[in-house]
Amino acid sequence: MSHTYNVKLDSFEGPLDLLLHLVNQLEIDIYDIPVAEITFQYIQFIRAMERIELNVASEYLVMAATLIEIKSAMLLPKKEVSLEDSEYEEDPREQLIQRLIEYRKYKEAAERLQQKELEENEIYTRPPTNFEELLEEAPHVPGDISVYDMIHAVDKMLQRKTWNQPLETTIQRENLSIDERMDEILQIVSQANKPILFEELFPYPSRGYIVTTLLGILQLLKENKIICKQPIHFEPIYVYRKDSSS
Repeated sequence: MSHTYNVKLDSFEGPLDLLLHLVNQLEIDIYDIPVAEITFQYIQFIRAMERIELNVASEYLVMAATLIEIKSAMLLPKKEVSLEDSEYEEDPREQLIQRLIEYRKYKEAAERLQQKELEENEIYTRPPTNFEELLEEAPHVPGDISVYDMIHAVDKMLQRKTWNQPLETTIQRENLSIDERMDEILQIVSQANKPILFEELFPYPSRGYIVTTLLGILQLLKENKIICKQPIHFEPIYVYRKDSSS
């Protein structure tokens, strides 16, 4: 029987956030979005979520329908406009572009405020004391990976990777909790003398195991215990211990 994992992730901020992520990743001009390409990439992401059996929120499906509608409108033949006809013909993408621009402004402002908060949290007012131990600690660099990059990586892995583990082994992994998987991941990363390839943390084909592992990685990132980096877009992701990424 197929099960759907109803998962709410803080990293998901809605369909506009996903669209902006795709625009940035594909290095697309936000003022001249190629609707066919962005629609294809967006739907690929939705299908990736379905393959991993994560619940797809309704607003993502609404945006998919909107993109398809805009794509269809762009394919319609343009009506001829005479010089006397000064009526403005709206670009089908215009409303979506304006929403994306406004969303980007608020997102960038929120990121600046968050960075300012982090900087302020590092400022303390207290009597003189010895800070040598604190100064020896390296500042934490969280990495540059989003949850979208991870889901894309997991989907690519599902499409091309074959597992040779016995079926009984995968069944035994079904009841693994997120906390238990977090401990396993932390142990694997801590014992490695080099960065761990993201795919290596998914040795079993069970959908439940894959989702548990993904959520475990995201929680470890949130707790600043590991760091994920992707040197080049769409290339492999590497996982580091917090103190070994430099």
